[in-house]
Amino acid sequence: MDTVITAKPASAAVLPDVRVNGDRLWQSLMELAKIGATPKGGVCRLTLTDLDRQGRDLVIGWAKEAGLSVTIDKIGNVFMRRAGKNNTLPPIMTGSHIDTQPTGGKFDGNFGVLAGLEVIRTLNDYDIETEAPVELAFWTNEEGSRFVPVMMGSGVFANIFSLEHAYAATDIEGKTVKDELEKIGYIGTENPGEHPIGAYFESHIEQGPILEDEGITIGVVQAVLGIRWYDCVVTGMEAHAGPTPMALRKDAMQVAAKVMQEVVAIAHRFGPHGRGTVGMVQVFPNSRNVIPGQVKFSIDFRNMTDALVDEMDAAIRDFAKQTEAETGLSIAIKLVSDYPAVPFHPDCKDAVRRAADKLGYSNMDIVSGAGHDAVYMAGLAPTGMIFIPCKDGISHNEIEDTQPEQVTAGANVLLHAMLERAGVVG
Repeated sequence: MDTVITAKPASAAVLPDVRVNGDRLWQSLMELAKIGATPKGGVCRLTLTDLDRQGRDLVIGWAKEAGLSVTIDKIGNVFMRRAGKNNTLPPIMTGSHIDTQPTGGKFDGNFGVLAGLEVIRTLNDYDIETEAPVELAFWTNEEGSRFVPVMMGSGVFANIFSLEHAYAATDIEGKTVKDELEKIGYIGTENPGEHPIGAYFESHIEQGPILEDEGITIGVVQAVLGIRWYDCVVTGMEAHAGPTPMALRKDAMQVAAKVMQEVVAIAHRFGPHGRGTVGMVQVFPNSRNVIPGQVKFSIDFRNMTDALVDEMDAAIRDFAKQTEAETGLSIAIKLVSDYPAVPFHPDCKDAVRRAADKLGYSNMDIVSGAGHDAVYMAGLAPTGMIFIPCKDGISHNEIEDTQPEQVTAGANVLLHAMLERAGVVG
């Protein structure tokens, strides 16, 4: 995307002292949640299904009622624009997604989209004219629960992968993204990535327990953690559990357990944002009375910077080498996925913090351990994220929950952060 001239940010002190309509925002969230509602109170609205079409139609209908122009690109990303005084300026954009997990909740993604809609409705209510246009987007297939890769629409938009690659992706029934987009009527004419962005903000539930645990209303997201996934294979020798003395065993499970414990220890050493997880384990031959001959398991390392993840990588490899020498068993570690850390733009982070302070909301710096469409937007324009608490840190679950006052707070911060970047006329 070409470099573009953006609006001069407004001083937070001169912004109008306005607030969103929290009741209207909550009602919109509950109305959207009816589409694909599950018996346990969640939402199943998988991407590019008829339910997804219904959700898209509802949000676009609300956008048109608010006077927004609507464009759709060839991967089905939807852009809803409120004109500014100077429409040659790139829009100040907000957005997220409305597709869900099979057992998803009401707020993941949906809050970010409808908070953006509420921001625009509030600008209309107060007849506020912005210097730059203000725009709301929702991205296709953020969740990746039906088609991979995840964050598909924003990834194509950011040229992370090609439109053709995305079109060819299939679900478990062999249906392609392109065919399903055509079926629901959401292949647009705009080429992905040709849409300008002056700055991007995404509001989201935290999907973790920190804000609730700290009693904080707003998270000023500093970065999305870098992630590396590994397969680790420990090879020993299977043998009968009875006749083989302990001192003569080549027990792959016991050595694997040492490595697994070190994964967690490394995460603690590289705090406060280090994460270390072993989530998958396969034991061969997996028999009650056989000493395991091979154990394969996953390692998930995360941290705030790539340099810190590099250090975690080196630490586990050094430990594996030392453990091989001590035990005589082979330990192979193979990198299988690498997602770089994504820091957010200082100006956008500051805008979020200033908005929270101005509005009197408690706030703290926080990192995101999960991926969001903002990850790809950060490579195109100044980008920031706003987190609000969710109950018990639970997400991707039908019991996912947050409170109306928290939703309202997040939308108010989004409103003022966007106004600061878009500029106010008069």
